[in-house]
Amino acid sequence: MAPKVYRPRKTTPLMIKKSQNPMRELKIQKLCVNISVGESGDRLTRAAKVLEQLTGQSPVFSKARLTIRSFNIRRNEKIAVHCTVRGPKAEELLERGLKVKEYELHKKNFSDQGHFGFGIQEHIDLGIKYDPNTGIYGMDFFVVMERKGSNINRRKRAPGRVGHSHRISKQEATNWFIKKYDGIVMDNKRREE
Repeated sequence: MAPKVYRPRKTTPLMIKKSQNPMRELKIQKLCVNISVGESGDRLTRAAKVLEQLTGQSPVFSKARLTIRSFNIRRNEKIAVHCTVRGPKAEELLERGLKVKEYELHKKNFSDQGHFGFGIQEHIDLGIKYDPNTGIYGMDFFVVMERKGSNINRRKRAPGRVGHSHRISKQEATNWFIKKYDGIVMDNKRREE
C-alpha cells in the first residue's frame, strides 16, 4: 500500500487576502542542530568538532539531567552537543539536511506551534568528508518558525503577547514547507518501498 500524501486545503478569498499581507509571511527564526552522543569523553569532543565544522560556530555541551545506571550516565555529565544557527546560514544548512531526507517529512514531524524537526543518520551525507579518526555521527535538526513582529513577547520594554491569529499553526507550517521546498508530507510513519 502506497503512503498517503498530505495535500493542503483549498484556498478561500479571505486566505488569499491574508497571505498577501507581508507581516504574515513565515520565516525561520532559528535552526537547532543537536548531536546526542550519550557519553562524555573523546567521542563527544569529536562530535563537537563535526558540529563546529558544519556550522562554523563553537557548539555548546549539554548535561544529563539525571543518573541512569543502565546507560552508564551520571547526573551533570556532558552527554550531547548542540548549536543554534540563524539567518542565511540556517537556511543553507536546512536545505542540505532536507536534501538528505529527499524533501520528505512525516506529518508527525510538525508540532502544533508550527515548528518542525527531523534527524539524519550520517553527517557525511551533508557534504563533510569522512575522517576515520572522527567516525560517523547522526544528528537532529529542529526548525523554529516565526512571523514578523513575533519579537513583541521577547523585548525588554513593554512586552506583549502574540495574538491568536498571528500564531503559526501546524497546517500553515506544512503548507510553507510544501510551497518553499516543493516537499512531500506523508501521513503514515512507514514508507512502503
